[in-house]
Amino acid sequence: MNKPLRRIAIFCGLLVLALLVRTNWIQYVQADSLQTDEKNQRIRIERYSEPRGNIIVDGDPITGSKKTDDPYLTYKRTYKDGPMWAPVTGFASQIYGATQIEQLEDKILTGNDDRLFFRNTMDMVTGKKKQGGNVVTTLNAAAQKAAFKGLGDNKGAVAALDPSTGAILALASAPSYDPAKIAGQSKADATEWKKLLDDPDKASVNRALRETYPPGSTFKVVTAAAAMEHGLYDDPDGKTDSPLPYTLPNTSQDLPNEGNLPCKDASLRVALQYSCNTVFGKIGADLGRDKMLETAGKFGFNKPVDTPVRAYPSVFPKKMDKPQTALSSIGQFETAATPLQMAMVASAVANNGTLMEPYMVQQLQAPNLDTIEKHEPKKMSEPLSEENAQKLQSMMETVVNKGTGTSARIPGVTVGGKTGTAQHGVDNSEKPYAWFVSYAKTDEGSPVAVAVVVEDSKAARQDISGGGLAAPIAKSVMQAVLDKK
Repeated sequence: MNKPLRRIAIFCGLLVLALLVRTNWIQYVQADSLQTDEKNQRIRIERYSEPRGNIIVDGDPITGSKKTDDPYLTYKRTYKDGPMWAPVTGFASQIYGATQIEQLEDKILTGNDDRLFFRNTMDMVTGKKKQGGNVVTTLNAAAQKAAFKGLGDNKGAVAALDPSTGAILALASAPSYDPAKIAGQSKADATEWKKLLDDPDKASVNRALRETYPPGSTFKVVTAAAAMEHGLYDDPDGKTDSPLPYTLPNTSQDLPNEGNLPCKDASLRVALQYSCNTVFGKIGADLGRDKMLETAGKFGFNKPVDTPVRAYPSVFPKKMDKPQTALSSIGQFETAATPLQMAMVASAVANNGTLMEPYMVQQLQAPNLDTIEKHEPKKMSEPLSEENAQKLQSMMETVVNKGTGTSARIPGVTVGGKTGTAQHGVDNSEKPYAWFVSYAKTDEGSPVAVAVVVEDSKAARQDISGGGLAAPIAKSVMQAVLDKK
């Protein structure tokens, strides 16, 4: 072979080698990512070529599928009471992808889950069309309706849990959006999508899981737990060493209370009843950063929670000096929490100190309703002992019986709670957030714990309070759960 031919042969050989390497790279390295890439048209076609399975609440589907005129995207998603359930379902759009349960359980809903392989193979042999499975949730329709209706035109969110299992009973967020309006590929869908993206009120944000707020005085429940767990005080009715006024450590700045309250040396019960900043600020400073961090961490702060939709981590600051620790311990400084997190705090107290892992998918079903996977409740942590949890319960019940949370009373039912009115903005210039965390208790135990935050109401600034705005919503959610029992 002469020299020119040899060079051409080597060059061609290199091209063939490069082609082989590239082909194998795509087939064996990039195959999975290409198959699951949202830009892959085959995924969209496969997702909407058949009716999707449904998301189920209380035995009834809250989703559906509707035939379209498109030869490839043959079905589009429909939703029942879309705005009310959007924080749970998310959306499944022929153009804009999918979110939340629609995304996380897409393989079950489309019938593409590996666990449906045998069934799909049999259907192919018999000529039966492939069907999607169902996602059965833990949600309580009455509680969800009460939460969404209670929020009304206000911005805010509600999270409700079953303390004994961690099952999520309600997950409402307002304002909301209708996922049905962006499910298709029409101009109207595109207009609605743009409105959603440009919405200054962030209707597409799941505020119950994905928005953190300063928790204000509701965090004092955590500080009270820390005081007892670390042995600073063990008697809810014993006097604390709490001066009035209380000056933040290493500063000349007094920590004020909201009015002329009986907070000097107040017991933990009285301090929680009147929401004494001075008592709980001093407790935080006395305990110190590490002990407060330890207790907050056991309640779930500083770590994400998968429900399976991931909730943003709530924050108890890791870097702070003594006065900042005092402020953090009354829910100020950089302390921030999701409504789900504060429902977890109330839930752990109501469940005698045991925090169960929150979840909202009870089981996954095959198209013939056979169970493919069933969730078993899991213990997440034990933030406080049973004895201390019961002491804290008695204190939270005092808050509802004769403190700042009386608007959450339910006749014939034991209710514990804690209000919060969280200042925020530059020099606290914004309208405060109104909080309420609570639980209801019967002879059989506690079936529900609730956290409510009203982010922005139409009420005048001086009329905004956790007891006035958030507690009535929590009461209606608890009542809805109790009525179903």
